[in-house]
Amino acid sequence: MTSAPQSPERRPQEQRPQERELLTDDDLITGDAVALDLPAAGLGMRLLSGLIDVVVVMALLIVTLFVFMTAAPATDEALAWAAYIAATASVLVVFPTVLETLTRGRSLGKLALGLRTVRDDGGAISFHHAFVRALIGVVEIYATSGAVAFLSAMIHPRGKRLGDIAAGTYVIRVRVPLRPPAPIQMPPGLAAWASRADVATIPVGLSLAVRRFLSGEVGTYTDPVRRHALAERLATHMQMYVAPGPPPGTPPEAYLAAVLATRRDRDAARLARDGELRTRLTARS
Repeated sequence: MTSAPQSPERRPQEQRPQERELLTDDDLITGDAVALDLPAAGLGMRLLSGLIDVVVVMALLIVTLFVFMTAAPATDEALAWAAYIAATASVLVVFPTVLETLTRGRSLGKLALGLRTVRDDGGAISFHHAFVRALIGVVEIYATSGAVAFLSAMIHPRGKRLGDIAAGTYVIRVRVPLRPPAPIQMPPGLAAWASRADVATIPVGLSLAVRRFLSGEVGTYTDPVRRHALAERLATHMQMYVAPGPPPGTPPEAYLAAVLATRRDRDAARLARDGELRTRLTARS
């Protein structure tokens, strides 16, 4: 680290760190620069979920056709065809559209396997998204026996079928085990420096990038040269929020770990003090 440290007050007008190199295709960035990891459902789970839905729809179609055809006069061929078309449209388009709209993206198969359809930005789907998916699903699932949907899901990196591409949606796994990341530890040699350093509030995007880098979540940076270069870039951006700089010769990864650990411990101490103050004020009142 050869860059001169900067005071926390000297912040740039626009943050331009390289943290986007640490984001994957499944990360969705909110307005607060918080990455949400919404893993796309695998092809096997999509196929099993779709098979459950097809079985349910076919059973419902048989029952519906029997009811409609029974109600239509046998002597009126035009009315019989109208009943057939109405029954087919109701089961193949109306039923899945209403179901996914009311459940906010979950068919019976998705409910059974813990899946959900969401927009590309991670939000809940609406009637429009469900209708487009159901309408195109008639062709790619039922008219082609699922061959088109299978090929599309197999090729697309998020497992999208054509209905998802047209509607701007994809299917995610809801039942994902929560694995809290291990806390970043303070390097022993930097504890004394960190206790005296002035560490300002770190932007969420930069903090997220450094945490993911130190946690080893990005397998791309296993090459020592590239990893060191990225650590240098992140450390340079971090210096805008920390003063004074670290001791000479400090490795950039150790510096980043020390800053995050210090910021975490100070935030935890501040929250603890605020909690104690609220407790005292509440007790007096």
